[in-house]
Amino acid sequence: IPSSTGAAKAVGKVLPAVNGKLTGMAFRVPTPDVSVVDLTCRLEKPAKYDEIVAAIKEAAAGPMKGVLDWTDEEVVSTDFVSCKSSSIFDVGAGISLSDTFVKLVSWYDNEWGYSNRLVDLAIYMSSKDA
Repeated sequence: IPSSTGAAKAVGKVLPAVNGKLTGMAFRVPTPDVSVVDLTCRLEKPAKYDEIVAAIKEAAAGPMKGVLDWTDEEVVSTDFVSCKSSSIFDVGAGISLSDTFVKLVSWYDNEWGYSNRLVDLAIYMSSKDA
């Protein structure tokens, strides 16, 4: 069922460089708590899909470890229930229409992933001086 979402607007508030450049919609599906992002974008600099995949894998193994993950398996929404990552990039679901126009797909458990980010925040805050 097509629906509206505030996610694109929220991204613009967090990342001012993309404010006003994103729009989004949601599809309500009969799953308890897993959602998917279908991002279609025009790239400023040309990039092959394999290069994009490699960059995502590198980020998932490095600075975004635990927040970003990826899969190259054939998956369905219920495969991501209780997944701790905030975004699991689906390598096989994306497509490159050209070197500057791509579609990327990413799954997330909007309850469990969010809860894990709150735990990360609490741990970070507790490590800081009052």
